[in-house]
Amino acid sequence: MSASVAKVIEVVGASDKSWADAADVAVQAAAESVKDIRGVQVQHMTAEVENGRIVRYKTTVKLAFGVEQG
Repeated sequence: MSASVAKVIEVVGASDKSWADAADVAVQAAAESVKDIRGVQVQHMTAEVENGRIVRYKTTVKLAFGVEQG
């Protein structure tokens, strides 16, 4: 029987383009220091508003990545 273990972390990305872009920013930034990211779950999408317009999108995501078993 084969088993695997994953660790999950929560990160927040921000973008002036879209919530999807904010999620991508979060994944790309995490990938610089976290190896083997296997999945992402979107938790929250929020935004900053100025003068009645969205000026900054924020996406909170949970990232799952493999844990080496010894």
